[in-house]
Amino acid sequence: MHRAVSLIFGLTALLGLAACQSSNPYSASSKPLPPAPAHAAGQIDLSAYPAPTRDYGRYRSWSWANKQLPAGSAWASSAMISSAVSNSLDRAGLRPVQSGKAADLWVSASVRLETRLRQSYDRGGVYYGAGSGYYDRYDRYGAYGSVPIVRTYQQEVAVVRVDFYDSRDGQPIWSGSAEALSGSDESERNKALREALHNALSSYPPD
Repeated sequence: MHRAVSLIFGLTALLGLAACQSSNPYSASSKPLPPAPAHAAGQIDLSAYPAPTRDYGRYRSWSWANKQLPAGSAWASSAMISSAVSNSLDRAGLRPVQSGKAADLWVSASVRLETRLRQSYDRGGVYYGAGSGYYDRYDRYGAYGSVPIVRTYQQEVAVVRVDFYDSRDGQPIWSGSAEALSGSDESERNKALREALHNALSSYPPD
C-alpha cells in the first residue's frame, strides 16, 4: 500500500517537473530605440525651465516700435495720442531716447472707441400698498413696499492699450489697457486719454 502511494507521488512529481521544463509559448521581443538627433547633445530644452526674472529697473528710455506713431482717428489725432502717451510714460519714469542712442524699450499704443451698456438702480422705485399690515403715524392701516427701477443706457468709452517690447530681442515684456468716457469735445477727449493712460500704466512695472 505504502509502495503504491510512493509510486503515484513520484509520477506526479516527474510530470510536474516535465511541465516546468517545457518551452514557453510566449516570448518577449523589442525594437531598438531610434538614434538621437545629431543636435540633441548640445541643445537645451528651455521650456523645462522657468523664465528668468526680468529686471524692469534697467528700462529707462523708449522709442516708438517700428518708428511708427500711434494711428489717429476722427476722435483723436495721432499727435494728440502721441503727446498723451509720452507724458504718461514720463510720469512712469521712462524718458524718450536721446538722438544717436539705442532705446531700452519699444512702445506701441492704440486707441479705439467702444460702446458699453450701463445700468442704474433707483432704490426709491415705485411704491405700492393696501390692505392689512400696520398703523403708520397717520393712523392709516395698510402694507406698503417698493420695487426698484432699473434703467439701462449706453456710454461711449475710449479704450487705450500700451505695449512694451525689449529692444534687444523684440520680445513683448508688458502690456496694459484701460478705458475712460470718451467725452464730447477736445478738452474732454484729452482728459479721457490722460485718465485711461494713467490707469493702464498704473500696473507698470509689474510686481
